[in-house]
Amino acid sequence: MDTRTTVADRIPPLRGREREQEALDNLIEGARTGHSAALVLRGEAGIGKTALLDYAAAQASGLPLLRGTGIEVEAELPFAGLQLLLRPALGGLADLPEPQRAALSGALGLGSGGGEPMLTGLAVLSLLTDHAGGKGLLVVVDDAHWLDRASQDALLFAARRLHAEGIVMLFGVREGEGSFEATGLPEQRLTGLSAEASAALLDEHPLTPAVRYRLLAEARGNPLALRELPLAMAAEPAADLAAGALPLTDRLRLAFHGRISRLPERTRVALTIMAIDESCELPVILRAAAALGTGLDDLAPAEAAGLVQRVPGGDTRITFRHPLIRAAVYQRTPMGQRLAVHRALADALDAPDQADRRAWHRAAATIGPDAEVAEALERNAVRARERGGYKAAAAAYDRAARLSNRPADRTRRQALAAQAALESGDVAKAEDLARRTARELDLAAREADGAATGVEHPGHEIHSAGRDTGDAERESGAAGREGGIARRDGGGARRGIESDLLRARLSQVQALARFWQGEFPRAHQVLVDAAMSIADAEPEQAAAMLVQALHTGWYLGEPELTEVLKHLRGLRLSDDLAVTPVVRYVSRLFDRGPGTPLALTDALREIRSRGGVSEQIELIVCGIALARGQDDQAFDLARAIETRQRASGAAGRLPTTLFFVAETEIFTGRLRDARTTVVEARDLARDTGQQQWVRQLSSALAHLDALHGSEDECRAHADIGLGGDTPGAIAPGAPWAHWSLGLLELGAGRAESALSRFERLSRPPMNHHICATRAIPDLVEAAVRIGAPERAARPFADFSGWAESIRQPWADALTLRCRALLDDDNAEDHYTSALRIHDREARPTEFARTALLYGEWLRRARRKAEARSHLQEALEIFERLDLLPWAQRARHELAAAGAAHTPETTPERTRSAATGLTPQELQIVRLAAQGLSNRDIAAQLFLSHRTVGYHLYKAYPKLGVGSRGELKDLAAQLG
Repeated sequence: MDTRTTVADRIPPLRGREREQEALDNLIEGARTGHSAALVLRGEAGIGKTALLDYAAAQASGLPLLRGTGIEVEAELPFAGLQLLLRPALGGLADLPEPQRAALSGALGLGSGGGEPMLTGLAVLSLLTDHAGGKGLLVVVDDAHWLDRASQDALLFAARRLHAEGIVMLFGVREGEGSFEATGLPEQRLTGLSAEASAALLDEHPLTPAVRYRLLAEARGNPLALRELPLAMAAEPAADLAAGALPLTDRLRLAFHGRISRLPERTRVALTIMAIDESCELPVILRAAAALGTGLDDLAPAEAAGLVQRVPGGDTRITFRHPLIRAAVYQRTPMGQRLAVHRALADALDAPDQADRRAWHRAAATIGPDAEVAEALERNAVRARERGGYKAAAAAYDRAARLSNRPADRTRRQALAAQAALESGDVAKAEDLARRTARELDLAAREADGAATGVEHPGHEIHSAGRDTGDAERESGAAGREGGIARRDGGGARRGIESDLLRARLSQVQALARFWQGEFPRAHQVLVDAAMSIADAEPEQAAAMLVQALHTGWYLGEPELTEVLKHLRGLRLSDDLAVTPVVRYVSRLFDRGPGTPLALTDALREIRSRGGVSEQIELIVCGIALARGQDDQAFDLARAIETRQRASGAAGRLPTTLFFVAETEIFTGRLRDARTTVVEARDLARDTGQQQWVRQLSSALAHLDALHGSEDECRAHADIGLGGDTPGAIAPGAPWAHWSLGLLELGAGRAESALSRFERLSRPPMNHHICATRAIPDLVEAAVRIGAPERAARPFADFSGWAESIRQPWADALTLRCRALLDDDNAEDHYTSALRIHDREARPTEFARTALLYGEWLRRARRKAEARSHLQEALEIFERLDLLPWAQRARHELAAAGAAHTPETTPERTRSAATGLTPQELQIVRLAAQGLSNRDIAAQLFLSHRTVGYHLYKAYPKLGVGSRGELKDLAAQLG
């Protein structure tokens, strides 16, 4: 990665880019005044991305500048790009909060260990914020598509969380090469220059009219082509650049090839060294050059030819004038010379902290199998995985597999590569590697079956002999009981079992890859089949996979879940295993009728006494607890997981956990808290590329919008939630979306439309969902309102059986409310019993809705004085919770019951100090009121400390306070 500090003295005139220059000017001016922004410049090679980035760097005079360029040959080295980009800012590393400092130090190879990938991204954001120092900062990355994936993820996370730091991040991305998925960031796609600007560029060259016409036609407005092709056409035969013979990018490379070919041989070798290791570490470059008989002075002809240039600012480094020149040098170099350069660089990289780069250069210089190089690459993969570089780990494992001598090592490393690819989010590669490894295992098994009795085929040697299992699992990056593919010893029978276990784990990788691609039915079946294939030999691992299948089956329907539960009950599990109480607990999912429910707290006590289970299984158990109505216990578990995830910086896993937190907050009427939780979770899901959770959380927002009466917002959020459906499965956000839309209709008095929505939820494949069960009281109300109580009979029977089995007072109260609606003769007894059981403080929404219905019943019975009492109580709660449709309905009923005029504004005594705060402001002031510093708050919320300060500054006037100390007086009102 090339790093530069100033470019003002080498910017060519930018003809035809006035609009783009103005946009960059605005971003830079914003940085000077404390506003942050990010922009991705996309376009074909030579279209002007680098020139615009140079322009931005020049315009940012006076601002600190961090600049780097992605390099194709370093795309598999985790955090290689980030290390060189951040080098000028690393003096501030020691000032970061300890978890962030440790994560970033480990990622950059400056310390041991590593951390969650998103914690590294947060550390990058904090480091950039401190480097800006309140004065602004410009970060420029050219050829970002060649950045290693770990660097991309960290920089993109930081870019998506920018707000008030005065940081501008610019990325140049070439279309058609590499990968740079910048979802959520603004993009500017560069197209060719206008005819006038193109002609003006050609005016710099003496051309005949015929040649000028041809160049305008071929260049199609590409600025680099308009500059370089005239030079190439003057020096090369015209046939080499026949019109339309090659895509434009290749024509430009060909133009550079001609100029490179005329250089001395020693110069071309020196250029090849620069192209293959563009780290700008001069000692390494010089040692490799000396080994190949060349040196720094041999680059002078390339500098004279305009191919390389010295880095401005007094630095002794030299870099290519344009990224495309590096590609041209690398591609024109003969294979033999490339191998020699890789060997020379591997020898030159002799420091301990250069082990990863040395391993990759050795691998690049190796043609056939080499056990020693394969081992070095596997160690490289382990380090990459520990530092959060999962894509780099997958590449290293895969390359190590290809260099392995023994079939057993090859299949094991390929399986590890598949797991790492899945962890990186590269599901296509994960599935391909898993499928390829499974085929090799099958082939080895067939060969072994055909061999003579007693002859051991190497294909069964899945694990190397003489290695401790714990050490192997640590080396392979495995974690926990569900973890990786270890190397073990043992007899032939054991090796056969291990082979089956490896196949099952490969199937698990394939299943999860398909699940993440939306192929829910196939993913579920593959996962269940894999679990059952090892059920007798490895029941503990099979149980973990089947518990995971409860997640895949959740989007299919109750029959699929019932099948999984049947398989779980059939496993022969030892009682001392941590997964055994998990199986006992989840097996009660569909219990109905009288019985003694198994409490989550009791199950967790058993699980932890046996050593605990993975966080993934804990979250599935949390979801089952909500399905069993144990809301408070599920909330406590979700909060405990959330606390651990925040402490470890696991921003990518938080959306799942926060969804469970938000569900319980909605169910218990803590609606302001729920909105704060959902907005944070949705934004984190968006910033970490988890579209499934963006949809589900948008559906939860739709529910809150419905309660508030915000029809347009509710429908917009529900539309997002209904997206992403696939054949044979429902959209992940569909159940909450339908409940939300039904509630919106019910609140607006459109009971028929509401009933239609609720009835969708009460039928397969959604009837087993948590919100489908919770929506049944709404369905009963809608059915009674349109005079069709019979349409509620079956759903209510299901609900009452569920309520009877979970034995929760709030569920009993809802059952009584439904009975009151369906049995008018005994309605009063049911209503009064329901209100007596309801917890007015813990679940105010449902208490108020029952009071409203009872008040309406009393008014119709002409008992207006009694009605007014209940209606007024309901109205006060609705107004306090900002449930506008229900408050309006209560007002109308009060008026009909003869009450005096009820104002439509919320009385001040019911308003909170937090009224008017955005969800993020509320979250920040709550933490500030607890005494946390801006940096502590930033670490918890994955923001910069300057953004935290900005939100506090905006919140103080809304709260009527002037300082942080006054927030403590508002703690109770802030919740």
